[in-house]
Amino acid sequence: MRENGPVTSATRQPETPAAALPPRLIATDLDGTLLRDDKSVSERTVAALAAAEEAGIEVFFVTGRPARWMDVVSDHVHGHGLAICGNGAAVVDLHGGPGAHRFVKVRELARENALDAVRLLREAAPGTVFAVEQTYGFYQEPAYPQLHMEIPDTLAPAERLLAPEAPGAGEPVLKILAFHHELDPDAFLAVARRAVGDRATITRSSPSALLEISGPGVSKASTLELCCAERGISPEEVVAFGDMPNDVEMLTWAGTSYAMGNAHPAVIAAASGRTVANNEDGVAVVIEKILAERL
Repeated sequence: MRENGPVTSATRQPETPAAALPPRLIATDLDGTLLRDDKSVSERTVAALAAAEEAGIEVFFVTGRPARWMDVVSDHVHGHGLAICGNGAAVVDLHGGPGAHRFVKVRELARENALDAVRLLREAAPGTVFAVEQTYGFYQEPAYPQLHMEIPDTLAPAERLLAPEAPGAGEPVLKILAFHHELDPDAFLAVARRAVGDRATITRSSPSALLEISGPGVSKASTLELCCAERGISPEEVVAFGDMPNDVEMLTWAGTSYAMGNAHPAVIAAASGRTVANNEDGVAVVIEKILAERL
């Protein structure tokens, strides 16, 4: 979901923590992390991902992106074909290719909670505008900016978009998006978390004042933990990568974690190590080192 360039200057050399156990799973964010700023996956990164899978290390893409935006990496999923999307709101099988993905697990945001969040944010931060992300649909308020380069299915106030008779009412809500034209992004996040409390999980992955609001307890970390438990993989066997606040919980949960050289300060503080920036293939640098140490 990240929209523009680095947040902090890049570090030149990776700082590599010692893994407690040999890694069995790599969990990586996409925008600002695995992807370069032009949204490409470099040849070096493609080769590193394939080498990890060949060595028996599963790779999970763990992103704030919706499933329909996963074509950028759908050619690089291997055996399991799964990705965690929407900041943990969905586990998606990408093997069908763009437009033919299958939702394996959905952790929806109850409409009652979503309406509470809208009401509380309108009170706490007047001028907030909203969009609604569902499994297959995207809906927004008229004043919500065109941030995502797509045409919304419906334009209406959030209260109508979340009503029982709304378009797509039978479809799960994965998250709502809240945007403010004037507030500082981190200040907006702090205000929203205080206002909404435990009714939802609120984070951000954009440098702009754009918040992502999911169901209570839903995060990249909690859904990754579920997927790992199904495979008998412990946190100590996971290596994670990220760059923005929506990655903090995942980096804290994983036994070994890396902040990108371009990462937000909160991510640097949460991670156990640091690698070079996304434009310098920081994920591939670490994977290559992991595999070299296994020889």
